[in-house]
Amino acid sequence: MAHNGFLLVMMQPPPALEEEFNAWYDTEHLAERLGVPGFLTALRYVCVSGHPKYLAMYDLERYDVLQSEAYKKVGYGNASPWTKRVTARVKVMRFAGHQVVPGSLVTKRSARVQVLRFSGLKADCAADLAKSIDKAIDSRAKPRQTRILVHETGELLAFTELAGTLDPALDVAALGDFADALDLVNLYAPY
Repeated sequence: MAHNGFLLVMMQPPPALEEEFNAWYDTEHLAERLGVPGFLTALRYVCVSGHPKYLAMYDLERYDVLQSEAYKKVGYGNASPWTKRVTARVKVMRFAGHQVVPGSLVTKRSARVQVLRFSGLKADCAADLAKSIDKAIDSRAKPRQTRILVHETGELLAFTELAGTLDPALDVAALGDFADALDLVNLYAPY
């Protein structure tokens, strides 16, 4: 089975740059990324619980899209002057890799998105982790789909799309042995 790639970016602009940051993202950056062959989605979110304030999720046909010539033309050292100016002043957490569970879903519009990060887990536990997460999220939040993403460093991320707008109560005990590896819990709303 083919595994989609992903690029998940969490960002915290300084208050004085926030208006320009959002203008840059909405008018230049998203369109530029969606213009690269292999980028399937590009969605933005704002944090309602946790930190950093902004999240962007990009689904890719494959992880290696980030090494394509088309991406290199707009990324890395070839970024636009506006991109270089804005990103030089923004705190960024960047995660890229591939989706292991279920493997080929893409991000849909949803009322909320919960991002969990687990350190020290191996990808072979991803299916069990996804089941545990769905049990651990309060039933009021109505999980639509949970995907397990493997960052290039080996860290596991869970990206759960929620149908409801209620802040889900995460029952950490329902995560069982996975709870000790949990080191980030953020809840986002569509931007």
